Amino acid sequence: MDIDECLGPSPPDCGPNAKCINVPGSYNCTCIDGYEPSSGKANFTHASENSCQDIDECQGPSPADCGPHANCTNVPGNYSCSCIDGYEPSSGKVKFTHASENSCQDIDECQRNATICEPHGNCINMPGSYMCKCSWGFGKSQKDTSQICTDIDECNKTPDICGPKATCINTTGSYWCECRAGYVPSNRNTTLCQELQAPSINSSPEFEGIKEMCRNFSLQNVTLRFNALLNSTSLWEGGDKWEVGLAVTVLLQSVEWAALATALRSPERTTQNVTTESLAIQTRLVTGNCSQHSEVFMLRAHEETMDVHCATVTGAATQGLGAAAFISYSSLDAIISARHLSEGNLLAGGKLEKSHLNSRVVSGAVGDGRPIHLSRPANFTLRHRQAKKEEEEALCVYWKVVAESSSWSPDGCTAVHTNSTHTTCSCDHLSSFAVLMAATTVTDSSPLTLITYVGLTLSLLCLFLAILTFLLCCSIRNVSTSLHLQLCLCLFLADLLFLTQVTRILTQVACAVIAGLLHYLFLACFSWMFLEGLHLFLTVRNLKVVNYTSASRFKRRFMYPFGYGFPALVVAISAAVNPGGYGTSTHCWLSLDRGFRWSFLGPVCAIILINITFFVLTLWILRNRLSSLNADVSTVRDHRLLTFKAIAQLFILGCSWSLGLLQVGPAATVMEYLFTIVNSLQGAFIFLVHCLLNHQVREEYRRWLKGFQMFSTKSQTYDLSMSAVPTTSTKTVRGPLLCSNTSL
Repeated sequence: MDIDECLGPSPPDCGPNAKCINVPGSYNCTCIDGYEPSSGKANFTHASENSCQDIDECQGPSPADCGPHANCTNVPGNYSCSCIDGYEPSSGKVKFTHASENSCQDIDECQRNATICEPHGNCINMPGSYMCKCSWGFGKSQKDTSQICTDIDECNKTPDICGPKATCINTTGSYWCECRAGYVPSNRNTTLCQELQAPSINSSPEFEGIKEMCRNFSLQNVTLRFNALLNSTSLWEGGDKWEVGLAVTVLLQSVEWAALATALRSPERTTQNVTTESLAIQTRLVTGNCSQHSEVFMLRAHEETMDVHCATVTGAATQGLGAAAFISYSSLDAIISARHLSEGNLLAGGKLEKSHLNSRVVSGAVGDGRPIHLSRPANFTLRHRQAKKEEEEALCVYWKVVAESSSWSPDGCTAVHTNSTHTTCSCDHLSSFAVLMAATTVTDSSPLTLITYVGLTLSLLCLFLAILTFLLCCSIRNVSTSLHLQLCLCLFLADLLFLTQVTRILTQVACAVIAGLLHYLFLACFSWMFLEGLHLFLTVRNLKVVNYTSASRFKRRFMYPFGYGFPALVVAISAAVNPGGYGTSTHCWLSLDRGFRWSFLGPVCAIILINITFFVLTLWILRNRLSSLNADVSTVRDHRLLTFKAIAQLFILGCSWSLGLLQVGPAATVMEYLFTIVNSLQGAFIFLVHCLLNHQVREEYRRWLKGFQMFSTKSQTYDLSMSAVPTTSTKTVRGPLLCSNTSL
C-alpha cells in the first residue's frame, strides 16, 4: 500500500509558500498559487532544494489587465486592481482582479462637493480631476500661493475706467461709477458723465454764489442760504418731474460739498452744529491717526444719527485733515415723495412700486464729497414719520442718479434693525438716504397661488365627502376607518385654516397662534398615519385576531392619547424652546432661523421611516402566510389590499414634504410646482384611495342613490294618492340605510 508521506507522522519539509503532493511510491513539493520556484524546478522534495518566491503579476511578461484608469498592486501570492485618483469603480467594488469585473469612471468633484472651490470660485470638472476658475470680478493674487479668489480692484487696475468726470467705486466682484458733483450720467457714447443742464434751476438766484460763499462764510451762513433755497416754493412747484429731480440732485450734492468745505476751513473747531427750520448739519474733523480718537464716530442731526468708522474719515482725508458731515432735511421728503413716488419713478420693481417715504432724507459725506466705497459700512438710524404697521416692511434706500434721472434704489443698503419708531440702515457707501415702507401683504396672482387655491378647495370638498363616508357607511366601520376618519379630520382642519388665513392681514400674535395650530394639525396627520401602519402590522402579525374586542382594545388604549397627545407634546416643547419661531414677517408658519423647521420635519421624517419599516414587514408576513391560508379568508385578502392603500397614503403625505426639502439648485422651480400641486391635492388623493377605489364604499354609494331614487318616487306617488284615498294608517318608506349611531 502506498505511503502518503504528506500526511504521515513526519511530513516532509517543503518550506514556506509550498505544499506537499503525494504520488504513488513518493511525493512532490510544489509552490502554491501566486508563487514560483526560485530555481525554476517545478517539483522538489525538500525546502533545501528550492524556495518559493512571490510572482509579481503586475510586472510579469503577461501583466494583469486592470483596464484604463486603474493601477495594479502586487500582494504576496496575489494582486489587486484599484482605480487611480480622480476615478471610482462603477460597481462600487474597490478591489478587483480584471477589467471585465469593473470599470473606473471619472469622479465629478464639482457635483459631489458644491463648495470645493469656495469662495468666489467656479468648479470645472476634468477627467480624473477638476479645476477652479475664479468668478467674474475675482482673481488669484500672484503674491499669494493660496487658491482663494480675491476681489479684483478694477478702479486701481484701470484708473480711467469711469472717465475723467466720474469716480470709480470698487465693490465685491464688480465696480460702479458715480458722477462727481455737478455732473450726471449721459446716454451718449462719447463721455460717461456730462455737465448738469437745467437752465431754469441753475439760473435761480438761490443757486447763485453758493460755492463762492462757501469759501468766505461760516457753516451758519451757508446753512441759512440753503434753508432759503428749500423754502422757495416757486423753485419746487414750477418745474416738471425731471427738473425737480435734477434740482434735488444738485441740492444734495451742493449741501454735502458746502458742509465739508466750510468744516475744513475751520480746523480749530472739531465739531460744528447748525439747525434751521429746513435742515440740520453736524460736521466732525479728525486729525492724526485713529488711535487718538474713538473707533466709531456718531454724528447727530435732528432725531437721526450716523455711525461712521474713524478709518473711513481718515482714508478720505485731504492734506492730513479728515472731515465728516451729516445732514438731515426737515421737508425734503415731502418734495421728493410727491414727485418721485406717486408717479412710480422707481428703479426697482415689486416692493418699491407700492411704497411711501416714512422718514426724513439724510445725507452722509466724508473727505471732499467724492463718493467712496466703504471698507466698513456706515449705519444710519432714522426716525419714522408714522409708526410702522405690522404688515409693513422697512426698506433702506439711497438717492441714485442714473441716465439723467433720479430715483430711490436699495443697492448696497440693508435694514439691520427696525421697530415701530426707528429703522437702522447699514450701507456700504455714503450718499443720501431714507426709509421706505412697503406693504408685505400684496395679493399674489402667480400660478402657484392659483394652484394652491384650486387644489385646496378641491381637497376640502373631497375630505368632507370622505368624512361623511366614514361616518355613515356601516358596512365598512372598523378600526381602520376610524383611523382614516381622524386623519381626514386633521387634514381638513389644517387645509381650511391655511386657506382662510392666507389672504388676511394678521397681527404678529395671531400669526404665531395660526402657525402653532398648523404645526399641531399637520403633525397630527402624520401621527394618525403612524397609527394606521402600526395597526396594520399588528393585525397581519396575528391574522386570527380580527374581532371587535382586539380592535376596540387597540382603539381605547392607544389611538386617541397618541394621535392627539404626541403632536401636542412636540408643539409645547418647540414653543418653550423657541417661542419666537412661530410666524414670520411674510408667512404664518415656522421660522427658518436656528433650524426651527426641524421641529416639524424631524418627527415627520421619523414617522415616515418607521411606517416604511412597518409596511415592509407587513408585506413580508403576508407573502409568507397567504400561500398557506385558505383563499376564501376574505379578511386576509382585505388586509393585503389595505396595506397597499396605506403605502399609497404614505407616499401621498410623505412625498409632498420631501419635495419641499428639494427646492434648491437649478430644479428649484420644478420642485416648487410639484410641491404645491401634490400638497394641495392631498385630500383628493385620500378620497380617491380610500373611497372611490374601495369596492364596499362604491356599493354603498349605489345603494344610497337607489334608495334616494325610490324614496323620491314613492313620495311623489304618496302625495298624489293622499287627496283621493283618505287613510289613517302610517306609511313606512324605506330610504338609504344609515347608521343609527354615527360616533366611531
